[in-house]
Amino acid sequence: MADPIEGVLFDKDGTLFDFEATWNGWAALMLDDLAGGDPARAAALGARLGYDFAARRFDADSVVIAGTPGDIVECLSPGVPELTPDALIARLNAAAARAPQAEAAPLGPLLGSLRAMGLKLGVATNDAEAPARAHLAGVGHAEAFDFIAGYDSGYGGKPEPGMCLAFAAAVGLRAETVVMVGDSTHDLEAGRAAGMRTVAVLTGMAAEAVLAPLATVVLPDIGYLPDWIAAQR
Repeated sequence: MADPIEGVLFDKDGTLFDFEATWNGWAALMLDDLAGGDPARAAALGARLGYDFAARRFDADSVVIAGTPGDIVECLSPGVPELTPDALIARLNAAAARAPQAEAAPLGPLLGSLRAMGLKLGVATNDAEAPARAHLAGVGHAEAFDFIAGYDSGYGGKPEPGMCLAFAAAVGLRAETVVMVGDSTHDLEAGRAAGMRTVAVLTGMAAEAVLAPLATVVLPDIGYLPDWIAAQR
């Protein structure tokens, strides 16, 4: 018999927040800014990231989807030699922190339901921790989480299991009692490596066929999570 579920660890982009609704338009503005208003240069920078500047859309395999800001800077730096990598990552993090977030499902009722079930809640994102906290605070739900970590919080990035294990330790749970919820293979691989059950959601860019082999279950979005957890109990 499976261990009871006592904690839920969420990815952020594509999971708590709808990836395309949040980031597609923002990316065009960010690239235009980096390119100094030159459309051709902005399109070239977008291509480095797997982003179609004309269509305002990320490719399914874009580094932005599951990568860290460091990964993004590595791709962008050759196209903006006037900025040092440190200056570029600071600029990206500051701009990302201001990006309006589109909730993948109404977070207030969802988090309230999970809290009422006695669950510990956390966020593990390959974004930096400061923008992650800004995004959660911006929608009024930062205080709902017992743990928030980014790739720069000292536990490493996904698909390594460090953030997952750190959450379990921080809230006093065994990893086997935690569910990792995410929209990318990085999320699911991290959860599995930590010994957690994994829930895939389809509010990112990855297709169900890509996620299903790594997931205990695939849900349309996080709004379906309370019912699924209740069924497991």
